[in-house]
Amino acid sequence: MSVDLERLAAEAYVYGFPLVFNLEQVERFTTKGMGTLPPAAFNSFSHAGKLAGPADTFVSVNNDTLYSIAQLDLGAGPVLLRVPDTAGRYYVLQFVDAWTNNFAYVGRRAGGTAAGSFLITPPGWQGEVPAHTTRIPAPTRVCTIVGRWACDGPADLPTVRALQQVLTLEPAGEATGLPVVPPGAQDDALAFYRRLRTYLRAFPPSAVEQEYQRGFAPLGLLGPLDTPTTAEDPLTAPSAELRSALTAGLTAGREEVEAFTSHGTSPQQNGWKLTYHAFDYNADHLGPGTLDDPAWIVQDRDAAHLVRAAAARAGLWGNHGYEAAYAMTWNDGDGKPLDGRRAYTLHFDSPPPVDAFWSVTMYDLPEYFLVANPADRYSIGDRTPGLHVGVDGSLTPHLRPDEPVDPAARANWLPTPQGPFRPILRMYEPGPAVFDGGYTLPPITPAD
Repeated sequence: MSVDLERLAAEAYVYGFPLVFNLEQVERFTTKGMGTLPPAAFNSFSHAGKLAGPADTFVSVNNDTLYSIAQLDLGAGPVLLRVPDTAGRYYVLQFVDAWTNNFAYVGRRAGGTAAGSFLITPPGWQGEVPAHTTRIPAPTRVCTIVGRWACDGPADLPTVRALQQVLTLEPAGEATGLPVVPPGAQDDALAFYRRLRTYLRAFPPSAVEQEYQRGFAPLGLLGPLDTPTTAEDPLTAPSAELRSALTAGLTAGREEVEAFTSHGTSPQQNGWKLTYHAFDYNADHLGPGTLDDPAWIVQDRDAAHLVRAAAARAGLWGNHGYEAAYAMTWNDGDGKPLDGRRAYTLHFDSPPPVDAFWSVTMYDLPEYFLVANPADRYSIGDRTPGLHVGVDGSLTPHLRPDEPVDPAARANWLPTPQGPFRPILRMYEPGPAVFDGGYTLPPITPAD
């Protein structure tokens, strides 16, 4: 029975894109940093000193919280994490494995805001956990802590910075870092699949996922499973047939991910895609702070692979919906693409029901980055100072590239790029009405 190598390569791209893309960001954060976040070695935190802006070129970065991010390497053993008492302030430490699975949470929703100690342990670890310490088992040797601190503007920065300095990591030994990818031709397809092959070997997923990977054997990707680690990389000098299949498969896989990102299966409401379950693809490693509940786990693994790829593409390191619910849109309420050459309004009769806070943040396309604007404003929400709120409690943000003339509209101005854009509505610690249909998101409406 012949194998369609091109189709198989496309499937491998969808499957492996989150792993490769994620570890590219891990490498970036440990070597170059990003905007407000300076580079930090493995097993140490990088703390942002201000809210994210256009210099923070990370997909769908938020402008609501101050970041504290650490890349962990557990190869030498566990890492001890100590968190401060935040006295009720919202914060979350999200734990993400190499495959982008959210496998644990520490923070206000997950366990309160008292000080605490947590031992992050590598796969297969059998040691003793210290007293008064919670174990967090990591599925992969390399993983990421994405910390977010509520910050109510410039005057609140010193308080948050003081909390950041009390957030500490104590590693067991020296980090070894990411595995070296064998050198070879630098065209997109071969570079991607060589990285994928290397990372499959270094970061094996669950047993059921490893069995699924065996289908990629004809592509030469299974060194981690079927051959010694010293075996020659078959992608260094592939046959003409394999090279052609990988090149075509990469293109087809990318197109599939892009299409699903904006036209996937998430429910829609007034033009918004309710991507509350965009990060539910983890079915194997659900640790402290997660909800091991079928309602928050994609049951179809094939479907979960595409969901995971789209989530990485449009919102890498996003939270489960029960921590922060996300809705996003590329279209207005009539289904027409959003474009900064027009002006729009977004009228909230009542604010989203949350226990923490909410915001609408503006991004460009196709990168999903924040865009510089003369107002230096990148989001609007319940903590934005100076908003014009109606006597009935309603709020109407004005989405447009140019500053409105009307004072009330100017107070509620959320600048857009000159061209296509995509906003995200974030709801931190969302209430039940967000999920049960009790609250309806308003449409974005053309103002002219």
